[in-house]
Amino acid sequence: MEVRSQISMVFHLDKCIGCHTCSIACKNIWTDRKGTEYMWWTNVETKPGTGFPTCWEDQEKFQGGWKAENGKLELRSTSKRKAVTNMFHHPNMPTMDDYYEPWTYKYEDLFNAPEGTDQPTARPISMVSGEYINIEAGPNWDDDLGGSPVYAENDPNLAGLTPEQRAQLSAVERLVFFYFPRICNHCLNPACVAACPSGALHKRGEDGIVLVDQKRCRGWRACIAACPYKKVYYNWFTGKSEKCILCFPRIESGQAPACFHSCVGRIRYLGVLLYDADRLEEIAKKPTDELVEAHRSLILDPSDPQVISAARSCGIHDSVIEVAQESPIYKFVVDWKIALPPHIEYRTLPMLFYVPPLSPVMANQEGDTINHVSSDLFHDIDDSRVPMRFLANLFGAGHERHVRYALRKQKAVRWYRRALTVGDVSMETAERMLHEAGCSVEEAEAIYQLTSLCTFDDRFVIPPAHREEAIAMLEDPLEHKQAVGFGFISNPRRGA
Repeated sequence: MEVRSQISMVFHLDKCIGCHTCSIACKNIWTDRKGTEYMWWTNVETKPGTGFPTCWEDQEKFQGGWKAENGKLELRSTSKRKAVTNMFHHPNMPTMDDYYEPWTYKYEDLFNAPEGTDQPTARPISMVSGEYINIEAGPNWDDDLGGSPVYAENDPNLAGLTPEQRAQLSAVERLVFFYFPRICNHCLNPACVAACPSGALHKRGEDGIVLVDQKRCRGWRACIAACPYKKVYYNWFTGKSEKCILCFPRIESGQAPACFHSCVGRIRYLGVLLYDADRLEEIAKKPTDELVEAHRSLILDPSDPQVISAARSCGIHDSVIEVAQESPIYKFVVDWKIALPPHIEYRTLPMLFYVPPLSPVMANQEGDTINHVSSDLFHDIDDSRVPMRFLANLFGAGHERHVRYALRKQKAVRWYRRALTVGDVSMETAERMLHEAGCSVEEAEAIYQLTSLCTFDDRFVIPPAHREEAIAMLEDPLEHKQAVGFGFISNPRRGA
């Protein structure tokens, strides 16, 4: 057993209000430089929708992630043969049109325009070429457009839905959408790291954060093609790849990442998990219907004496083990089983998990009257406006049972809290629903506390960094300390 620690995250989609505060916080800190104008390390998408970049989930087009064939795990985007033919061109990589051409406005026209009869306007200009452009897309271009025939109807997760279900999503009285915030998943089996020819991408041994070494990057862009979530970007000015670094300078000082800290809806949770690295390849090769549970089995119980002993022998500090025992991520993912990984079928084993959203009840219109399918206070999850198949494609590799379990438990907790606080539903019914959802009263209270009454310290249980131990493997920590702050000997340059 090779025990490693991993910074992990949970996003509670029932709480996201789509305010994009997280996106702006990240943008202002990390991607406000030349060449990063189009980068959004964290962004909030509307589902159903095509996302950013457009249709990033369509791996028939982009060929991202891994495939398991004939007992072997292989990258979809590259191989020894493709590495030669695609050395200077990746046919499946997103283009500028799949993202958007970043723009600003020529504000000087507002002040310097000659006198005339019309109000002067600031025309949009490209931040890449500096020429006037017509704006046709943006990072949240399909924001709130549930039912749109341009965006929502082209969501790859609609695959497998019946024509009736697709029509329901577009009917005016049944329109629905939810928000889907995304950052780099800092996967256990990252395709971007495996695809990089120059070894510039690496996964930090002490906390699992995936980073790009700007001095080693040669701009091959194989990482962009290989990442199925399209969370690695190419800086056209420096010729280097860049990606979310999970604000590791903040984490090392005990602070939450900027997007987590600024989240208005308090949907974000961060903690550390222990996992068995010896089983990574075995788990990634599992059939799609077993991937969710296999991924969950990879996470070790931090309170198990055998795990603690193995973790110590692998060099994991006792303080990290103690923090892992208090991790909110372990509760959501392993104890309660209500948080699921996005698109586990890509086999990168993401360490960002989502609590799937409960959506409004299905309704139909008769004349001027809208009738709800269910007369109960909380409808059955199969009657919700977002089809179970859609959520299963997003969080269960197309298999519904794990999503159904998570939603039933959430519904049971809501019913129990309603019976406890309002009293317009019977406690007997609420307790029966808890039992049917595999949830005890104590567990329901714990879920309620962590999702509704959580404090800052409850949501972010940040492990101590112990960077001195990681540095000691490479050089004298005191010599490293003396050199900190001097930066590169030479600036990053474009090309090899």
